[in-house]
This record gives sequence, structure tokens and C-alpha cells, in this order.
Amino acid sequence: MKRLLSLIFSFCLLMFAASPVPAVEDSPLLTGDPYQIGAGDVLDISVWKDEAQTKTVVVLPDGTISFPLIGQLMAEGKTVSQLKEEIKQKVSQFVPDPVVTVIVHQVNSMLIYVIGKVNNPGRFLLSTNVNVLQALTMAGGLNPFANREKITIMREEWGDTTIFKVNYDEVAEGENLQQNIRLRRGDVVVVP
Repeated sequence: MKRLLSLIFSFCLLMFAASPVPAVEDSPLLTGDPYQIGAGDVLDISVWKDEAQTKTVVVLPDGTISFPLIGQLMAEGKTVSQLKEEIKQKVSQFVPDPVVTVIVHQVNSMLIYVIGKVNNPGRFLLSTNVNVLQALTMAGGLNPFANREKITIMREEWGDTTIFKVNYDEVAEGENLQQNIRLRRGDVVVVP
């Protein structure tokens, strides 16, 4: 019986190990959207069998990177797959059938800000998706003087600022949970 269970376990382990695993660039984040590269991110870019075309680059504040042979190109706002395809097209003018790899080595652009009447206001680097209550927890929670009913989130997109209202007590009690939005890069949580 032990031997049979051992064989079944080994078979299941082999089946699990043999199942395909999606590439990092194709895996969606919890929101269902692929990661978009941002200013400050560190990227490892390489062209297979060409060491001169292997480089670690930092996305500059203007969103650009510089790569041998092709010069500067915009990386910010693109997915890993989109950037890889663009580099491949540009490098193919100099290298026949290039195999390009782009890896986000370090995520530095996923910043949110929590200001106002919290115990530890500041800038927070995210490595996962975070909602409003989680961000307030990261900032040490509300201090006793906070106006719990008038928390706002400011989100700037394409030059426009959108403001979301949050009533902390309602969300904490499980009411109006749609107020507990998932934060995005650059969001500012203001606790008056």
C-alpha cells in the first residue's frame, strides 16, 4: 500500500512539474492587466549570442532607455512584451533573426503616497496590488485627529486628476466596499 501511494504521489508530482508555466511577461497581475514599465524600473535586455547587445538599463524620468545600435526609445507605459517586440524590430536591421529577452530586474516605479493625518506619512514602494485600507495600514493607520469620513485619493492620468472619496468607517464595517479601490502607480491618499 505504501508503495502504491508513493507511486501515485510521484506520478502527481511529475504531472505538476510537466505542466506548462506561463512566462513572466505573459502573466497578468491581480488586476488582470500586464505590468507596464515605469520610470525608475531596472531592465535586463539581451540579444541572444551577442554580448555587446546585453545591457542593464534604468528607465529615465522621461520614460526612455538607451540601447546599443538603436539609441533611445520610449519604455514607459509599455508592457514587457511590447518593449521586447519593438527592440527586436529595431535590432533586426543590424542582427538577422535576433532573439531578444527583456526582464524587469527591479520594480522601482510602483510608488504611492499617503499624506495627512496618519501615523507614518510618506512614499511607499509597492511590490503587489494594494487597496486604500492596506495603504493606510502601511502608513501606520489613522491618527486620532483624522477626519475618517473625508479621505480622498488623487489619481493623475493623461494630464487629468480624478478624485475618489473614501469613508473609512463605512469600508471598515463592510459597507460601500467599492470605495476601497485598488491603488495605482502615483496615487496620492490624503487624510485630512
